[in-house]
Amino acid sequence: MEYRRLGASGLLVPALGFGAGTFGGRGALFSAWGDTDAAQARRLIDISLEAGVTLFDTADVYSDGASEEVLGAAIKGRREQVLLSTKSALPTGPGPHEAGSGRARLIRAVDASLRRLGTDYLDLFQLHAFDAGTPLAETLTALDDLVRAGKIRYLGVSNFAGWELMKTLATAEALGLEKPVAHQVYYSLVGRDYEWELLPLGADQGVGSIIWSPLGWGRLTGKVRRGQPLPAGSRLHETAQAGPPVDDERLYDVVEVLDRIAAETGRSVPQISLNWLLTRPTVATVLIGARNEEQLRQNLGAVDWQLEPEHLAALDAASATTPPYPYYPYHRLPDFARLNPPAIRTAA
Repeated sequence: MEYRRLGASGLLVPALGFGAGTFGGRGALFSAWGDTDAAQARRLIDISLEAGVTLFDTADVYSDGASEEVLGAAIKGRREQVLLSTKSALPTGPGPHEAGSGRARLIRAVDASLRRLGTDYLDLFQLHAFDAGTPLAETLTALDDLVRAGKIRYLGVSNFAGWELMKTLATAEALGLEKPVAHQVYYSLVGRDYEWELLPLGADQGVGSIIWSPLGWGRLTGKVRRGQPLPAGSRLHETAQAGPPVDDERLYDVVEVLDRIAAETGRSVPQISLNWLLTRPTVATVLIGARNEEQLRQNLGAVDWQLEPEHLAALDAASATTPPYPYYPYHRLPDFARLNPPAIRTAA
């Protein structure tokens, strides 16, 4: 397993991490994702650790905290072998202090996550959403205090807009507080919006990306194809409306290229989709999920090999979209493109 530096930090993370959203199975959305219990989770973690996957990511909203509980039980006795990442800020209940990033909420949320995970520190804690109603100075000071107390080692954010992330970084810099080194984002062959603003920002500011739903919310499994109904067992039947929107025709175009590359390489559609992501700038780790051993072992096959340049070019072309204003001039007009070096001007 390749290990990569997480942004401008000293933390090394595996190229593949494990997303524990399938653990717990509480609620309509998360029960459709999976209902892995502690015994099943322990086996999946055994396989992951054998392959060098040491990062396990969860959140307090996943199955109403049950994901953290199951993950904590599954790693009991081997805490020092794993990196634990969790998130908070989204609503966990109807009360006035059960959402957001205020000082009191963050302190309670971190303590509750530590208790459910059965640990006294988090390797990475991420704000799960931007809280526009709380002053950033309050949020960042509270997080800095938690770092100094030894409860958190590194900070990150998730699903922030470009201006939200830049304001967070600038505020932390101005106040001399701990800055986020990670941004957990949606990015896939059928969802490349991350490239327009957030990727260049991360490259410029030293923020590494942690990729969620790298298979396009279950659309790049190799089972969804043009002219065929969704497989009976696909979670898309229950969860499509909750996930990122994907244009069907573009999806089918991408899948057809993936099928061709799969035939030429002997790799599966999911493996190729994951491997493509690992070639992209700022990507530190790609989170894979699995409801069973077969899925996990299949996804683990995405590393330790490389796509050929012609395969990467074909995937880039099939998945490309016209960027929104004000980005498209830099990709269409040579004179504009000269102003942005290739390391920053990333989207095809």
